[in-house]
Amino acid sequence: MFPFLKGVFRFVSSTSSSLCRLLVPIQVPSISVPLLDSSESSDAISSSPSPPKQQPSPSIVPCYDPAQYADLGTMPAMTQKDVFGVCERASQAQNEWKHSSFHTRRQLLRILQKFILANQETICRVASRDSGKPLVDAAFGEVMVTCEKINWVLSEGEKWLKPEKRSSGTMMFYKKAWVEFVPVGVVGCIVPWNYPFHNVFNPLVAHVFAGNAVVIKVSEHASWSAKYYSRVIQEALKAVGAPENLVQIVTGYGDCGNALVTCPLVSKVVFVGSCPVGRKVMAAAVETLTPVVLELGGKDPIIVCDDADLTQAVPTAMRGTFQSCGQNCMGAERIIVHSSVRGAFTDQVVSAVKALRQGSPLAANARGAVVDCGAMCMPGEADRIQGLIDDAVSKGAKLLAGGDKAAAPPGGQFYPPTVITDVKAGMRILDEEVFGPVMVILPFDTDDEAIHIANACAFGLGGNVFSRNQNRALSLARRLECGMASINDFATTYMSQSLPFGGVKESGFERFGGVEGLRGCCHVKAYAQDIVPWLMDTRIPPPLQYPVAPNAFAFVSSLMRMFYGTDLVTRVRGLVGLAIASIPVSSTAASVDKTK
Repeated sequence: MFPFLKGVFRFVSSTSSSLCRLLVPIQVPSISVPLLDSSESSDAISSSPSPPKQQPSPSIVPCYDPAQYADLGTMPAMTQKDVFGVCERASQAQNEWKHSSFHTRRQLLRILQKFILANQETICRVASRDSGKPLVDAAFGEVMVTCEKINWVLSEGEKWLKPEKRSSGTMMFYKKAWVEFVPVGVVGCIVPWNYPFHNVFNPLVAHVFAGNAVVIKVSEHASWSAKYYSRVIQEALKAVGAPENLVQIVTGYGDCGNALVTCPLVSKVVFVGSCPVGRKVMAAAVETLTPVVLELGGKDPIIVCDDADLTQAVPTAMRGTFQSCGQNCMGAERIIVHSSVRGAFTDQVVSAVKALRQGSPLAANARGAVVDCGAMCMPGEADRIQGLIDDAVSKGAKLLAGGDKAAAPPGGQFYPPTVITDVKAGMRILDEEVFGPVMVILPFDTDDEAIHIANACAFGLGGNVFSRNQNRALSLARRLECGMASINDFATTYMSQSLPFGGVKESGFERFGGVEGLRGCCHVKAYAQDIVPWLMDTRIPPPLQYPVAPNAFAFVSSLMRMFYGTDLVTRVRGLVGLAIASIPVSSTAASVDKTK
């Protein structure tokens, strides 16, 4: 009952705050960002489709629409010299920005939020063009989560970055102690291709609000959209008078990312991507001892108990598996279903999967149609996924839907929505991250078995449990080896932006997002100061001044008894001993023989 009342109170408080903002609106400037061509402004595109050439030149990054093979031009492949120059300019900008007020920083975020809400369709179109995802998936995964993050930082960011009082300790009772959160400086962020808009704005929001400069290295597989998003950022910075080099985007290949990690001006690195590349980032950061945040792979489970509400669990499992064609770090890759409801669950899922429509999201939108599943953003992914499916089927797994790349729509990087069951140990698909539109259904009979299946995995990013019994669901969630867990829902911890984001095991370490992530944008600096210096301050007692007196140890020992004794007798003995040890004693006889 009390948690419910707390939830109602929080809702009422939030609603009241929102109403106050509506009644007394904050003046937020509008920015305008012209669209350069039809690829940004229109769903239809005139470019002739042709399969992309992989890295035709080390100096350029080819860009194309993975759902139509439409040529989108090129971006520069930046060198170490280029990246170091960007970081130098970022450092100069941060030296100015770190003195900015929270009011100015909030205004920057409000300007961005206002623009995002007014230009949702364009933002989603550009993200879809670069990554192949349906517009509704872009609305969910690109825009909605970004707005939620901005809203949380606007509401609570300053609170968590203000100086914070700490206890001064037993012996230092006459002092005040506190910590301050000091921006680290220039932060290098290496982000993946699956969410081109959010992966840029997610680190930007937190680090700029904390007082940092940000240099973001976008994936070579989703660089085209950076042109538009960079213009948005620059206009917003200009509107608040912020340094133009405070946020910069760099493009290129592995050597570009390596330059960002190894640049001496970069104070912290955030990497989001695969485990193999994450290890390379760590190895490179060793040279400069640069702190690293790693958010790596995931293979999240959904446990569906025998008492789960299937009308809730089935649609949620579908969304968790097939949103953005399964290209989510927190994607549902293992659906662990109780044997008693496995048949009903599977039948409903297979029926829904067979009804899914796949194709180019923007081409469909241009003709007034809708698709449920788009393309694989990264070249070669469809072949890799087919290899996982073929391996499983050859070892006894059973396909219930999809599973054949040849049956996917032509003209793009597509893999059909797939359901596979009878998956056993020894099949690669059970251990490797799929990162595609594949639902693996695994049966269990007991809760212990469900937990064993869920935890028998190298990854530990998120986990999800469905049961009508809230206590049972929470008990199971607490046993999952992961960094985040949702009850009767999927990955909703990310929509609660006060919560940290990150995993355990091979899913990485450290956190971004939430209070922990926001404070992670800063160095924590500790302070101690006399409360009333004219009344009481710290002076080195005579027995401890150099050269120390013969009774110096007795003085310290008695002092510790007086302050830390576990009973009154010990403390009184310490007080008496301290009084005795404070009596001046000649130290001549005990002095070190200066003739030695």
